Order: sequence, then C-alpha cells, then structure tokens
Amino acid sequence: MPFMKGFAPVRNTVDYLSKSNLILKPYIRIFAVHYNRKQTSHLEVKDFVFWHLSHLQYKNPDIQVLTIRELTPTPFIRVWLNSGRDLILDVDRQTKDEIHERIVRCLCKTPEELKEEQKEAEVQENPANFGRCCSRHCMCEIPGQVPCPSIVPVPYTWRGKYKFGLAELDESKYL
Repeated sequence: MPFMKGFAPVRNTVDYLSKSNLILKPYIRIFAVHYNRKQTSHLEVKDFVFWHLSHLQYKNPDIQVLTIRELTPTPFIRVWLNSGRDLILDVDRQTKDEIHERIVRCLCKTPEELKEEQKEAEVQENPANFGRCCSRHCMCEIPGQVPCPSIVPVPYTWRGKYKFGLAELDESKYL
C-alpha cells in the first residue's frame, strides 16, 4: 500500500484516527503547541505532537491546530477561545500520556456530552417513510392518498395493461 510509508505509518490510517477521544469543546477556536525539537525537556511534547496531534486535527476539523517550534524556552500549549481570551497549559516535564490526559480533562467534551450529542444526531424517523419498520405500513394509511389496492380495487384506466392497450377493456366493469 502506498500510504503505508514513512515512520509509524499507522498514524495515517482512519481506524487509528477515529479511535481518539480528543474532541474539543465548541468554544475553542485555535490550539497551538509551542516546543523545541532538540532540547531534552521538550521530547515528551514532541512525542505528543507526533502521536496525538493528528487525532486533534481529524476529530476537530473546524479548529485551527498549530505547532510553533524553536521559539520558546519551555514547552506549553496555548488555546484561544471564542471570547478572544486565551488559556495556557504548562506541559514542561510531563509525559505524552500525562499531556493527553490533561487535555482530555480540561479541554475536551465529557463522555456524557458525547453520548448526548450522539443521541441528538441519530436519525429521527421520517414520517414520510412507510414499510415494515416504520410507523406506517402502507402508503394508503396517509390521508389524501389512493386507497390500498388490496382493499379497494384501482380503476381499470389507472392500470398500465389497460391504459396502454395490452388488455381488452370490458365496458361493463365501468358501470
């Protein structure tokens, strides 16, 4: 497979990206990670960016995700909110898992919120649908529709074989 190239190609698979729980709250607009690549105190933040930043980008397409490198003496995460205020998380000397847990706890939606959104997003039954698994079994149950042909016979002029001359019309059936 051509997309399975590079270092840790599993990060690019949809299965890996969809298993994340990094769904940020709706009032977050920009998520920026500040770190240096070559300093030893920044290595865990670099690992966080390597393994989890793609999750953030995949699960939050409306949020701008930035990585700002080589400009800061200590690593931190800065988040801008809708109100124009910003929030700074100091992630110095934390492991990538600790950083992940802290972001989930502080900035992400709770499992209860996710379940509630999932219930709201479920497709409500469309009243226009009919059939075995719907509220109406047949189209004839809707007011203003033609009655069911199994109960009231359809006039011969409405049937295709009589309309297009494929069957003989019996005039006595019209009376």
